[in-house]
Amino acid sequence: MAHTEIWTTLKVLNWTRDYLTEKGVENARREAEWLLCAATGLDRVGLYLNFERPLNEAELASYRGMVARRSRREPLQHILGTQEFCGLEFEVCPDVLIPRHDTETLVTEALARAPGARSVLDIGTGSGCIAIALARQLSSAAITASDISGEALAVARRNAERNGATVEFVQGSLFEPLVGRRFDLIVSNPPYIPSADIAGLEPEVREWDPRGALDGGLDGLDLYRILISLG
Repeated sequence: MAHTEIWTTLKVLNWTRDYLTEKGVENARREAEWLLCAATGLDRVGLYLNFERPLNEAELASYRGMVARRSRREPLQHILGTQEFCGLEFEVCPDVLIPRHDTETLVTEALARAPGARSVLDIGTGSGCIAIALARQLSSAAITASDISGEALAVARRNAERNGATVEFVQGSLFEPLVGRRFDLIVSNPPYIPSADIAGLEPEVREWDPRGALDGGLDGLDLYRILISLG
């Protein structure tokens, strides 16, 4: 993106689409729109209503930086700083696994099994997305969330505050910090990818998500077996 040219919204979007596509980014046009929204403060409708609007120098500088990061396959969610999950917005960073929309199914299943539950435990909470989504729906239940990572728990606590959820966070491995406590419902989304498959993952996952949130051991089921034996 030459500094001497006039860069309109449409021109920037088209250039970025082609550039990110060359770098192997899927859905490059859609991602260009999200990045440009962040740089300009416009929403996607605003972008389309202002196709001929030239970007100012501050917007271009911000946008160039974000596009450079994305071209190195840093996840879009890390660049924007957030990810939507179950209709809520969560802070994300390299300390936590980016919430996947597929995981919303786990929340749905947990809610279906939760009528009457007075206590719920989320093991390996990461960003806190599952525990917080449940807390927002189960106002009469006490929600506890654990993780071995102090850095992840710091993110989870900020996410609980961001989303107005009351969750007790405890640090430790699996049930270790919860000896002697009983829960009506236990949920978890442990790592399930076989160790040998990690190298073949997309760079956004392989290089940016925490390894401990991905690697499930030889067959991907190490933590599943442990949880079942202890549960």
